[in-house]
Amino acid sequence: MDNWRLNHLQELLKEDPKDEFVLYALAQEYTKHENLEKALDQYLILKKVNADYVGMYYHLAALYLELEKEKEALATYEEGITIAQRLGDHHALGELKNAKTNFELGL
Repeated sequence: MDNWRLNHLQELLKEDPKDEFVLYALAQEYTKHENLEKALDQYLILKKVNADYVGMYYHLAALYLELEKEKEALATYEEGITIAQRLGDHHALGELKNAKTNFELGL
């Protein structure tokens, strides 16, 4: 495990517990190291800090799927789609719609 990166992100988070990028990066790092519950915690904190952080929804939904929480994954895709539409983020909107469709088709 690359503890340096994880430790560095944790230190950065201590400096600013609401740093959206650090919360997102920490969630990604925990996912990378298969510490899925800690990854989920970071995503949920990020969602509370800034629910409009649209890039999170794709990864949060994928994490829910990995945790076999299909209902939460679907709700996360739908919430992310709504936010991406409101923000006019067409790239995120396309990715979320595609991922949701693939999930619904069982792909």
